[in-house]
Amino acid sequence: MMDLQKRIYELHAEVCKTLAHPKRLEILHYLRDSEMMVSEIAERVGAPKANISQHLAMMRQSGIVTTRRDGVNVYYRISNPKVIQACNLMREVLMEQLAETEKLARQIIKVAE
Repeated sequence: MMDLQKRIYELHAEVCKTLAHPKRLEILHYLRDSEMMVSEIAERVGAPKANISQHLAMMRQSGIVTTRRDGVNVYYRISNPKVIQACNLMREVLMEQLAETEKLARQIIKVAE
């Protein structure tokens, strides 16, 4: 049982590592509403297709995105809507932390005046 728990922690860490890159988060942002081809994502992100393909390969390996082939075109989409929910939740935590930091900074400035 403990070995299973440790393996789950390892897999969880791998998914988190995959999401711990700003470019991959940006890719997810563009995939949240529809599936897209690499060229479309690259254009929106403003990065070379080869770079976007590498990020997508890593995300696919982690199970974050899946693909659908239509002739010569390959379309990427988010594998589970809960991925977006998790990203949204982490973004809310970040925004709350930033707001608290700003509030603290204002208090410090006020005391220093």
